[in-house]
Amino acid sequence: MQSTPHEDEDPTVISLRGATASLGSRPVLRGVDLTVRRGEVVALLGANGSGKSTAVRAVVGQVPLTSGELSLFGTDFKRFRQWSRIGYVPQRTTAAGGVPATVREVVTSGRLTRTRFGILRRADKAAVEHALSLVDMEGHADASVNALSGGQHQRVLIARALAAEPELLIMDEPMAGVDLGNQEVLANAVRRQVEAGTTVLLVLHELGPLEPLIDRAVVLRDGCVTHDGPPPEAVGQHALPGHDHVHPHAAHDAEPLRTGLLS
Repeated sequence: MQSTPHEDEDPTVISLRGATASLGSRPVLRGVDLTVRRGEVVALLGANGSGKSTAVRAVVGQVPLTSGELSLFGTDFKRFRQWSRIGYVPQRTTAAGGVPATVREVVTSGRLTRTRFGILRRADKAAVEHALSLVDMEGHADASVNALSGGQHQRVLIARALAAEPELLIMDEPMAGVDLGNQEVLANAVRRQVEAGTTVLLVLHELGPLEPLIDRAVVLRDGCVTHDGPPPEAVGQHALPGHDHVHPHAAHDAEPLRTGLLS
């Protein structure tokens, strides 16, 4: 079962205030304010280089802030340790990193933050099977991840995050390079999580099948927030101007998190 937050707990799940960050010597975030409240589905939108992915990578600790404040579930980031409350799906990468593994093994790795000494109990195994069913991959559980299509890889990455039964699900361009059929499966998995009360932060370049789920859109341009509210009508099912559909990922996108959250 997904853990239930205390009624008196701060409803703010993510609070980013005046955030600045750089990649190398290049400023990427320039005073970003971002608030995500419990139960919301928030989409980060913007053209290539606008700072969307850097913003979510800052939230999970992959990119250090040069200034500003970040808190998660009401706790200052420097003191935050409850990583099992967060499921993170990075930009598309190989599910097993080239290491021979089955689909079930990869998804099970996402449950380890909730186990003691890595020992799987009945509830842990049930959570893994449920995550596989959410993304319609239970029939491929014993298959090698190296034999999967790109869309199936993405389903496995999302199932890995869902196996921990997170209260907050963060996904960085989960639909990029995924065909419509797989997009529909992934959107349905997200919908079921939202119905269960999960808070969701997504980086998207177009809303696609996820559009009905989005409560708020935060649009970034040159590292600054230019819109925070209902999704702009101009976006709809189409890519934002200035965004190409090629998603080259630098090596740092595939690096493990430098925090307690496994990528």
